[in-house]
Amino acid sequence: MEITPFNMTLLCSAAHFLEMECDDCPATPNLKPHLEKFLEGIRFWTWYELLEALKQCQDLFSSKGYLAILHRIVDHLIERLASPGITSPNTCSSSRSSFQFSCDTSSNKSWRNNCSGTTWWWFEHLLFLKTDLLDKVIRTMISYDFDHGVLSRFLFYYHNSTCLGGVQDEKIKTTKVVINILLLLDLRSISCKDLFNLNRTAISLKMSRSCINKIESLIGPLLDQTTIDYILLPSPRSKDQAYDVDFVLRLIHLFFFGGSFELTSNRLKRVVKMMDLFLVEVAPDPHLKPCEFEALITVLPDTARESHDQLYIAMDMYVKVHAGLSEREKISICCTLNHEKLSAELLRHLTRNMVFPSEAKPRAYVTRQSRMKTLLQENDHLKNLFEAMFGKSFNKNVEVREDVERRSYDAEELRGDLEGMQSGAQVGSLKKSGTHIMSNAMYLPKLCS
Repeated sequence: MEITPFNMTLLCSAAHFLEMECDDCPATPNLKPHLEKFLEGIRFWTWYELLEALKQCQDLFSSKGYLAILHRIVDHLIERLASPGITSPNTCSSSRSSFQFSCDTSSNKSWRNNCSGTTWWWFEHLLFLKTDLLDKVIRTMISYDFDHGVLSRFLFYYHNSTCLGGVQDEKIKTTKVVINILLLLDLRSISCKDLFNLNRTAISLKMSRSCINKIESLIGPLLDQTTIDYILLPSPRSKDQAYDVDFVLRLIHLFFFGGSFELTSNRLKRVVKMMDLFLVEVAPDPHLKPCEFEALITVLPDTARESHDQLYIAMDMYVKVHAGLSEREKISICCTLNHEKLSAELLRHLTRNMVFPSEAKPRAYVTRQSRMKTLLQENDHLKNLFEAMFGKSFNKNVEVREDVERRSYDAEELRGDLEGMQSGAQVGSLKKSGTHIMSNAMYLPKLCS
């Protein structure tokens, strides 16, 4: 009987069942030497012959004595994938004699140059792999120095394809294997958005806390690569609040302490911007506890924010919605606001804000100083008028500034005085500064689908 790649594994299984694999019994026919000799030509097999042999090995091999054959097929299949010039299955199946590869799998040669987008055709071909064999194949690919970005894409493709329509237990098993393999890859090669989708799947499957923690450990250091839509997860059913605040707090902690990436200013700015948007989304939630909101506004260091405008807007919304807060709770929330990082418009709004505790408002001197500073910045010609009035320069003379501040003019009074000194000449209207406009409309954010 001729041995071929399509019946080799069947013969191996039959030999094991009929006990035709004993080297110590000359009277019994032994198929092992014939199979080993046949495998010497594995380097000449086509791509589809390797695939078919691997499929049969996965389904039929139960003897540890034949695992070496499985490993040999896996090695050659991966070596075929990693060989330069293999870009499509048609190329791989042209003829048996068209490829002659070395069987030395211990070579340190890097195959990274063959992992471009043109080689992704094999994703579909390897979907038949079961989770145990998938783990072995990917680990072997890693040892061959396959590009980690390609491997991570294949893992997500495999997970999405095999979990579609699968039963619960199989989905959980596949998700666990994919998570454990992703932990072996370079984190910078993994898509953060794909990790968020994987996390949603794990939550919907009610997987263990340890599995969820593994996914979050991958997401946290990449938090600057995502958008607010991905962190607006519905709160667990055990809580009444709209969004999962604890999830966001864990990710922020992992962003600062869970990765080995350099914490650059650009990465930090992106996270701060996303966090400020998240605060504005969750602030109107009547079920969000004061301690949870306070944890959200203090999780980032004060030095990370260049402006506190969005922070103030979130605080103002939260305090108005939660009218039953005690004065102590209001102070605890609002005392983190840095008045020096507020725009002039919001600083004026704060001084007239009746729901904010007085301890959280700026002093009168600071308020007057901010008003004068705003007027001077809005119209340059006012500086010339002040020089004409006092005979001194307002650009760098500190004494003149202090003298003007002692006058305790309000913005409207100062404008009236200037108009009178101009002998009826009309002073140009002052433009409002700042980019944020406070709104009294309160709303509850919509849950993400």
